[in-house]
Amino acid sequence: MTASLPHQGPWPDDPDRPVEDRRHMIRRRSLTLLIIVLLIGIPAGYLVISANQSRDSGKDKEAKYSATGLTAGWPSKLQRRIYQVPVPHPAWHVAYYETNNWKTSRLYTQFETNAAGLDAYLTGLGVTREDLKQGDVTIGARDRKITGWKFATTGSWYGFVHRQKNPAPTHDVVVDLSNPAYPWVYVVSRTVP
Repeated sequence: MTASLPHQGPWPDDPDRPVEDRRHMIRRRSLTLLIIVLLIGIPAGYLVISANQSRDSGKDKEAKYSATGLTAGWPSKLQRRIYQVPVPHPAWHVAYYETNNWKTSRLYTQFETNAAGLDAYLTGLGVTREDLKQGDVTIGARDRKITGWKFATTGSWYGFVHRQKNPAPTHDVVVDLSNPAYPWVYVVSRTVP
């Protein structure tokens, strides 16, 4: 048998509180429910949105880094700066591919431009059209195999190698001038980390 505990009575000077009416009780409970929903719902919604963005970002990066050949589009500004590949404006059919290992990093880039764009590109490298040597295909067989580039033995191929002191990259450049108004440029930029 449990002994009953004595109940504490009201304070002698405490006036009786009025009984809460139904309208006030509904308003108080609605406000409490709203606060609970806001405290739980907003962070939960944020977590769902953040998880979706993170998952999408991972898929984009996975697609980018699992590429095994040229990818249509411009290299990022960071890649263009690191490898010193100044893709001119205007340029069409831009594609690139980056490889990295402990020994050498390479950025393969191709694009079509106009005559002024070719001059701007060459100026960006610090060379001129006089540095282009006719029939000189400077991109090696290994790099051609990776990118799928095929340079025929006949044609208007011009090339040069732009060597720089480490850690600046070296550029192997081939230019197709079969249509001088719209030349194609193929670049392999190598840097040693």
